[in-house]
Amino acid sequence: MKDAFNPIFSITPEIAHNLMRIEAARQQVISLPMNPTVLRSLRETAKLHTTHYSTMIEGNRLTEQQVQEVLLLDKHIPEKERDEREVKGFYEALELVERYAKEIKPITEKQLQTLHAVVMAGGNTRVKPTPYRTGQNVIRNGHSGTIVYMPPEAKDVPLLMKVLVAWISHSDAPSPLVAAVAHYQFATIHPYYDGNGRTARLLATLILHVGGYDLKGLYSLEEYYAKDLQAYYDAITIGPSHNYYMGRAEADITTWIAYFIEGMAIACEKVIKQMTKAQEAGLQDHEQSMRTLDPKQRKALELFKQYRVITNAQLAEFLGFTLRSSAALCKKWVNEGFLQVVNPSFKARTYTLAVPYEKLV
Repeated sequence: MKDAFNPIFSITPEIAHNLMRIEAARQQVISLPMNPTVLRSLRETAKLHTTHYSTMIEGNRLTEQQVQEVLLLDKHIPEKERDEREVKGFYEALELVERYAKEIKPITEKQLQTLHAVVMAGGNTRVKPTPYRTGQNVIRNGHSGTIVYMPPEAKDVPLLMKVLVAWISHSDAPSPLVAAVAHYQFATIHPYYDGNGRTARLLATLILHVGGYDLKGLYSLEEYYAKDLQAYYDAITIGPSHNYYMGRAEADITTWIAYFIEGMAIACEKVIKQMTKAQEAGLQDHEQSMRTLDPKQRKALELFKQYRVITNAQLAEFLGFTLRSSAALCKKWVNEGFLQVVNPSFKARTYTLAVPYEKLV
């Protein structure tokens, strides 16, 4: 067995062009301002999308609407308990990816084993890292039953995984290329009996997040794969034989790299469209809300740009009112839904903007 991993691929003009598309989209996402509430909503939608499509690739039967109901409303779907466990497991694993990425540390085998354990645990996060398989596994055609791919023997898996993780940590290639290679190689090693595809996609996501290509958590590569599953399978099926030891280990993976990078470019550019659309909708909503305010309320917004919580005395001084007039105005604004009381005590009463108007500051 080799103690080093040297993936074989070429940077074609197409790959180079799509890498530039990815970088341009990343820079644009970084520079686009976004309301935090809207950003959280878009990020949650992306996670739900990713969960739906990644599990769908593996045969999950839940619709996108059902995935949302299971994850957000804890709804039970009759006769689809296994499907529910799959989406819960993958969703929790995505949460774990985000936590790992924030640590800004080299990716470890233990992290990958833990991600796999969470994927397979159906939403239970109190799990131990999954040991690698101890026997041979094969991938078969779902219809004919014939062997599509025979991964390496179990005895070779620990070294192959150790070498892969070391390569990820030391590669100086752009993160999208590292993610593409790691996705391919993890699927090639197939270190587990089940859950390899989902874990490979989580690994790619983790590499992108750690490398600064998270795009605020708004994109879903899985949607690109799932929209044309045959293209995904064709791209990742490389080598002259279905046997790992008869060509796949030394195969030129340029075709897979091109597929992965193009998909990432498409997903990144979709984020720009989503953010722009949300921003435009937010501006329209902002303008409509501003039109409902009277001149004093619009002026008060300037004070709330400096302080999240204010007192009656602060408002009186800011508007040039007496304390009594300011107190009466605050009471009126609370009744109208413009302000809400934070501290109700008479002597230390404080106010903040009501939720619908927070976005205006």
